[in-house]
Amino acid sequence: MPAGPDSPLADAARLLAGARRGVAFTGAGVSAESGITTFRGEGGLWTKYDPVQTASLAGFLADPAVYWRVSRDRWQTYRRAEPNPAHLALAALEASGHLTAIVTQNTDGLHRRAGSRHIVELHGEGGRVRCLSCGSEEPRAEVQARLSSELPPLCRRCGGRHLKPTVVFFGEGLPAAALSAAIELAGTCDLLLIVGSSLTVNPAAMLPDLALRRGVPVLIVNPEPTPLDSRADAVLSGPAGLILPELMRLVTASGDSSPVL
Repeated sequence: MPAGPDSPLADAARLLAGARRGVAFTGAGVSAESGITTFRGEGGLWTKYDPVQTASLAGFLADPAVYWRVSRDRWQTYRRAEPNPAHLALAALEASGHLTAIVTQNTDGLHRRAGSRHIVELHGEGGRVRCLSCGSEEPRAEVQARLSSELPPLCRRCGGRHLKPTVVFFGEGLPAAALSAAIELAGTCDLLLIVGSSLTVNPAAMLPDLALRRGVPVLIVNPEPTPLDSRADAVLSGPAGLILPELMRLVTASGDSSPVL
């Protein structure tokens, strides 16, 4: 992407350089370059699996083995995934004082592993599993290890068959504390950086509108168009792993107030 003085990239860097309470809003696209398949779009998970059967609460309660069979096949992808340059750039922007938090739809934990500190996980966290019968929890990796001989896996405490990852399935509400924190951040930020989200999943996708209605700058980094492109201050089309490190470089080069280029 060209980085001339009048380019969208330079415009985005100028706005980001001036932010002191910036918030990043991230979706599945930011982890796609780490090898984690997105849900929608070409090659997405929902082109291979029925989301009602594999990712809805009703489907899980009816037959948890369907979910865990898919999880068994995909677990190695999650285990091998490492933070990519986009995750690292976001952590650096937080460390430099331009971002105060990351609100993410992702459950893979890669933002935390990249070094980001203030993370709001709107759709939960995939590293743990909770029994819907007795409420006990255990590490996801331990449950995954049992799938070769136990499908669905059973609760070690009560023997229940509804062991569910601590992530939000279709038919469930978002965690109240996470949603409240995300709304507060969208209502107080001085810039919103949207990365790798199609902005089609509600209620999470409604959060950017809170920032737009307040008139704060909104930047979008995504390989495909989003419903908010026409209202954003800058739209950067392409892989986040290429764009965000360059954006970080320009922000660093600009200092606090001098021109980016």
